[in-house]
Amino acid sequence: MGPPPSGNSDWTAGGVTFAGVLLLVNGALNILQGISAIAKDDVYARVHDYVYRINLTGWGWILLILGAIAVVAGWGILKEAGWARITGIALASLSMLFQFMFLPYAPIWSVVLLAIDVFIIWALASYRPDARQPR
Repeated sequence: MGPPPSGNSDWTAGGVTFAGVLLLVNGALNILQGISAIAKDDVYARVHDYVYRINLTGWGWILLILGAIAVVAGWGILKEAGWARITGIALASLSMLFQFMFLPYAPIWSVVLLAIDVFIIWALASYRPDARQPR
């Protein structure tokens, strides 16, 4: 086995493209999840005596806003905008935090999104666009 991919490998560059798509899709899914929580509070199971208890309408607005920003950042990553990488890392980090807090409402879904967020952070943090070597 060779050395792990560096920030200038084609594999890492492909990971960033995939992370951009994941961030875009993750944002769209957060928007839909947020709308579901805002429109009909009985979509998700009621959780009582939870430390991070926020009513579902509040969660809905958080997820809707985070999702809308994530869609824009995902689009920016695919367009190779400089601001989008840092924004994507910040949004995936916030998404991880909020999905952890949302675990009691949708445990399997939250764990899947946590894993996607980890990949997004890794791909965006390890990519160095200035270090890419021309073919």
